[in-house]
Amino acid sequence: MVHDYRDLLVWQQAMELAVECERLCEHFPPKAASIANQIRRAAVSVPANIAEGNGRFSRADYVRHLSIANGSLKELESHLHFAARAYFPAREADDALILARRVGQLLGGLARSLQPRFIQKTKPD
Repeated sequence: MVHDYRDLLVWQQAMELAVECERLCEHFPPKAASIANQIRRAAVSVPANIAEGNGRFSRADYVRHLSIANGSLKELESHLHFAARAYFPAREADDALILARRVGQLLGGLARSLQPRFIQKTKPD
């Protein structure tokens, strides 16, 4: 049963992703400080927007914040791919990218579950 956002698997996985990104950023060279900051910012934005959406009073606001979280997730993935090409072997970003993929799937599922169902009209006989 979901009592608040902390009970949501997507929020829990997004928090794991943010922690994994923080661990990864600790090993960046000094010249990569700006990309590390962007990774950190995007990573914490994902669970924060899930939580904020969950706290909203309308379903539409909730879905909008899930969309924002998904945008931050895609931004994060892009930053991770860049950093893996520019600053360290790609395999070092694998755990974060796998988690990001999982969070994306969960976000999509939650957003779909909150969308209104459209009833297909049948033609009268």
